[in-house]
Amino acid sequence: MNLSVIIPCYRSRLTLPELVRRLQKELPRVAELYEIILVVDGSPDDTYAVARALELEFPATVRAVLLRRNYGQHNALLAGLARAQYEFTVTMDDDLQHRPEELATLIAPLSDPLVDLVYGVPDEEEHGFFRSLASRMVKAALAAADVPSARDVSAFRAFRTDLRDGFAHVADPFASVDVLLSWTTNSIRRVQISMDHRTIGSSSYTFASLARHAMNMVTGYGTVPLKLVTWLGFACSLLGFVLLFVVLVRFVAGNIEVAGFTTLASMLAILSGAMMLSIGILGEYIGRLHFRSMQRPTFLVRVDGGDDGPRAGLPGTRLAAVVEEKHPDEIAAALRGKYDTSLPQAEPAGHDAVAAQDAPEPTRDLGQDHTTDQGSVGQVHAAPEPVPSKSPTSQG
Repeated sequence: MNLSVIIPCYRSRLTLPELVRRLQKELPRVAELYEIILVVDGSPDDTYAVARALELEFPATVRAVLLRRNYGQHNALLAGLARAQYEFTVTMDDDLQHRPEELATLIAPLSDPLVDLVYGVPDEEEHGFFRSLASRMVKAALAAADVPSARDVSAFRAFRTDLRDGFAHVADPFASVDVLLSWTTNSIRRVQISMDHRTIGSSSYTFASLARHAMNMVTGYGTVPLKLVTWLGFACSLLGFVLLFVVLVRFVAGNIEVAGFTTLASMLAILSGAMMLSIGILGEYIGRLHFRSMQRPTFLVRVDGGDDGPRAGLPGTRLAAVVEEKHPDEIAAALRGKYDTSLPQAEPAGHDAVAAQDAPEPTRDLGQDHTTDQGSVGQVHAAPEPVPSKSPTSQG
């Protein structure tokens, strides 16, 4: 197989060196040709400087891409997928929870020409209660968006690269790779894999962010809330008819006392709540339409170590490269100057994905042999040797 490995990177300066070196050791065993695309999603540290140093260390197989701001894990994946050049694509997290040594297991089902997409499902869930609850919410949202095998969705996935042709027209700031892939194929397999526990940093996904992601999936790609509003209106109408029947029966029986304040207040509260809930759900859908009508880009690339690939995540948009675009080494040096890398940072690292998909937003114990070599991190952060500047044409 020829493989393109896409890794969205966010606050992962301490984990990237070990991850890339383990991939460089494992990929030749499973692929004839391969590439590693590191998409730095506007990380507020010097993660891109580390990615650029790795690109210089492995120029034939590593490509570093820096987005202009934080667009989100799925949008970063789409930026990398637009640059993939081999027949099969693998996506994985940057936090060392997805083991490169599991690549052979993950891609094995793709040897069947009838299989298009494979998810690596962890054999045990290592998240806390609220994190696991949020992951289940996201999976339920994906199921509501008609994603097949939503229970098996994972950020560790392998698929045929040409599936991207089915959603090349999408320009959605709330994009979900798993939903988009579900538009293209039903030929999906799952494989059991082992995952490591996070030992560096913490997940950048919180219960609230995963809940928002679930809401985006439901309202962005499904109509279940609208159907619930319909049934809610039916239930309120039925309740009203039942109360009318009770009042008429009492009137005929001669019991014509006026209903008490408690009854009236309860009915008003129920009906008002139902109306406000319905308006809120409709507002969510209208908001999604509004955002899509603005055609906000899925991503915008600041600098790319390669020579091709779209600069903006808008269908049909390919502009000429700006001549005065900064060289990747200048951007990396500026980030090193801005962020002090002499001390480890305790900020959250990694885009953790949903166990569905994220988990991610939404993932995953490093043994003693897998601990990060701090010395190697220092090496990666050393200023790279000067390289000749590319011509304006090649930078495009």
